[in-house]
Amino acid sequence: MKQKGLKAWVFISLIFTGFQATSQTKAELKELNFISGKWVGSMAWGDMEEYWSDAMGDNMVCAFRCVKDGKVMFYEFIVIEQSDAGVPVMKLRHFNRGNIAWEEKDKPYEYPLLSLSKNKAVFEAPDKKTRLIYERLNENQLKAVLEREKDGKWEVDEFLYKLSW
Repeated sequence: MKQKGLKAWVFISLIFTGFQATSQTKAELKELNFISGKWVGSMAWGDMEEYWSDAMGDNMVCAFRCVKDGKVMFYEFIVIEQSDAGVPVMKLRHFNRGNIAWEEKDKPYEYPLLSLSKNKAVFEAPDKKTRLIYERLNENQLKAVLEREKDGKWEVDEFLYKLSW
């Protein structure tokens, strides 16, 4: 009886482990180049810019700023790095005016690539409570969506950007 219970537990563990492994998508970084460019947009938070580089080697980089009434609200520095497992991982940090970091120096937010289709990438935090979605709508528009769970409810912020160069 104990043997059957142990076998069932091992089987369930293998299924769960397999499920976890398939929740991340392997991809070449160059497949994310559709995000590249200088993107500008406005919303209630303020005027925003995102500068995304093309993939180079094992990484892409992004600098973001949000300015309201002529004053910076916050900055972000984002990298997407190719992991050893072949899964691109977005790593993000926030900064206040004066380049004061929000996160601890060795703990950026990390979002492995969850799915990738033509001109759309979905990144998700390991705890599954935050998603970042980038979708190239056409030659001159990029939509970024931030989905996050707070107090058991999902909040969604959508950012519509236009290509600036």
